[in-house]
Amino acid sequence: SSFEGKMTFEGAVLINGKFKGEIFSDGHLIIGEGGYVEGTIEIGSVLIQGEVKGNIQAKSRIEINAPAIVQGDIAAPSLVIKEGAVFEGNCSMGRPGERNVVDFPSSSRD
Repeated sequence: SSFEGKMTFEGAVLINGKFKGEIFSDGHLIIGEGGYVEGTIEIGSVLIQGEVKGNIQAKSRIEINAPAIVQGDIAAPSLVIKEGAVFEGNCSMGRPGERNVVDFPSSSRD
């Protein structure tokens, strides 16, 4: 399935389809191996096993597992990138519990 727009939620959400747009939540997002997200993600924590094209800002943790591909800038106080995963972009880390606000510059990576 394919969705486009703005997603907000509480708790946890698993994406195994295609989503284009913005995701805002203090919850936990899982992007499964069949998942593709294009857009901005502002989240409590995220586990990525699929593909993301866009910037990610997490309040607690970003975990990128194989065979994930992430293209974009990320910011989180805790970051895990497992062997076999691909990350192309910039990374900013703060201390846990700190409000981690980062203004990412526009880029022409398209």
